[in-house]
Amino acid sequence: MNGNGEKTADEENTGGENRGGAVEAAPQGAALIAAKVKLLPDSPGVYRMYDAGGDLLYVGKARSLKKRVTSYTKLAGHSNRIARMIASTAQMEFISTATETDALLLEANLIKRLKPRYNVLMRDDKSFPYILLTGDHDFPQALKHRGARSRKGDYYGPFASAGAVTATLNALQKAFLLRSCSDSVFESRTRPCLLFQIKRCSAPCTGEIDAEGYSKLVAEARDFLKGRSRKTQQQLVSLMDEASGELDFERAAIYRDRIRALTQIQQHQGINPRTVVEADLFAAWSEGGQTCVQVFFFRAGQNWGNRAYFPRHDKELSTEEVLDAFLAQFYEDRPPPRMVLLSHDVPGRPLLAEALTIRAERKVAVGVPRRGEKRELVDHALTNAREALGRRLAESSTQRKLLEGVAEAFDLEAPPQRIEVYDNSHISGTKAVGGMIVAGPEGFMKNQYRKFNIKGPDIEPGDDYAMMREVLTRRFTRLVKETGEKEGKEGEDAVWPDLILIDGGAGQLKVALEVLQELGIDNVTAVGVAKGPDRDAGRERFFMAGRADFMMEPRNPVLYYLQRLRDEAHRYAIGSHRARRSKAIGVNPLDEVPGIGPGRKRALLQHFGSARAVARAGLSDLESVNGISAKVARAVYDHFHGNPDTAP
Repeated sequence: MNGNGEKTADEENTGGENRGGAVEAAPQGAALIAAKVKLLPDSPGVYRMYDAGGDLLYVGKARSLKKRVTSYTKLAGHSNRIARMIASTAQMEFISTATETDALLLEANLIKRLKPRYNVLMRDDKSFPYILLTGDHDFPQALKHRGARSRKGDYYGPFASAGAVTATLNALQKAFLLRSCSDSVFESRTRPCLLFQIKRCSAPCTGEIDAEGYSKLVAEARDFLKGRSRKTQQQLVSLMDEASGELDFERAAIYRDRIRALTQIQQHQGINPRTVVEADLFAAWSEGGQTCVQVFFFRAGQNWGNRAYFPRHDKELSTEEVLDAFLAQFYEDRPPPRMVLLSHDVPGRPLLAEALTIRAERKVAVGVPRRGEKRELVDHALTNAREALGRRLAESSTQRKLLEGVAEAFDLEAPPQRIEVYDNSHISGTKAVGGMIVAGPEGFMKNQYRKFNIKGPDIEPGDDYAMMREVLTRRFTRLVKETGEKEGKEGEDAVWPDLILIDGGAGQLKVALEVLQELGIDNVTAVGVAKGPDRDAGRERFFMAGRADFMMEPRNPVLYYLQRLRDEAHRYAIGSHRARRSKAIGVNPLDEVPGIGPGRKRALLQHFGSARAVARAGLSDLESVNGISAKVARAVYDHFHGNPDTAP
């Protein structure tokens, strides 16, 4: 397979078609690996190792597949982690690539997509926000952008957070007076908006500035975002002095305010290095079996923020090994800058530089600074990494104690690894939504939150029991179907909850227990959490099967933790309900009629005045509307009145 994922003649797939089934008759561990080595080429590639159940253990790259895989056949000299992995290996797959660089890129892609157990994994894979100067309009717009770069224009970033982008955009509006409104708003304006009045937009929408003048502002903004801020400031100073000399103090004040805005941007960014124009800086710190990787972004000679990552890895790995694996995954789908600065000299540094250079189609330098300003920046990032990891370890310790307290309070065999909390939200039974939030050893797992639009036609408005039954039935029916078993998996990959909390008392708990019993699930603990008298926090009553309801001590930290879980579920359910209700406000009943598009919908509304009047109209009245045929009129009439010819 080449770097684009195409198979080559050298590809060998061993046992892939049997993955998921038992391989008891096949050799396992070092013996199996030794048998495969004889067939491997002495060329670059990627290898995958699977256990007897078909689960992926490890993805690795090699300059020589034969030599690299041969190292696994030796029983001595391996760490405990590698020894366990070798012993568990029951199947292997190999992919040949044209170069070692292709192998590196393919390895990173497979690790991020398949998440093997023994690889270092990036946990937080959110895309970074950028500033976009659009290129598909005569008057470019400055806006925040995240995701695929499908729109024509110039992209500047990345920024560490949406807040950093917003702050920079606000300052850019003051400095360069670029429009922020959408194209549709731009085309419909007849007079300048408030942003023009407060001197944050030049109002090209109403001709307050011509195309040539606006183009100059855009060019100045591009120069600034590319790091040529000194040139831009000098030009503004010259224009301010010129206006002052002509006694045009109002125009001079505008230039003065723009200069101040530019200074504000530079001051807002924090550390602004003199010798680093465009670079990403990575600093790793390991302690207590965990690692924090701090990533700082420098663009246009400015610090555009930082983000802390906590990759999942085996405790036996060194800091250099963790950082090396992290870097390839980080740039798997991100454009690299011209320079990458590292706190540690990782083994794959030359190969990474080559891969990034090929991907960027320009030289990308990857280095470890030893002295000067670059070293000071690395030391600063290391300090941030050490402090961030210290805070995380402290929080993890506190979280672990809380989960141990939860296990003790609810008679669980071990601290829960996954807690699911359910709540419903509605107004008089309308637009009802069920919410599920998830928490575990690392806090709230927001990427696994789920909302359930209540669909049951037989549910009476306000029937909380029926709503909860539908939510739990849908959730656990799907879970049973997806896993094909009723036993959860251990660790971070668990999809089965150890504990479910239901917002409600004995009635809601009874519904939850009935659903679990009907589905044959008997290893999930369910607890009902009822609000105290007068809905007072701190006086909650807990309900469990086979146990009398009980309360906790008012100042018990575990009680506070359970309150936070319940409040988060309540917040999420209400937010989902409001979003559904807001969406429904703009829905027109005519949108649900088959065959009614925007043109016919407009004709009906113009003729009758409202959708309610259309619903009350007779068949002959509908046929009299221009553009509405007899067939369409019949469809509209039948939709609102039913078809008596087909009624039973």
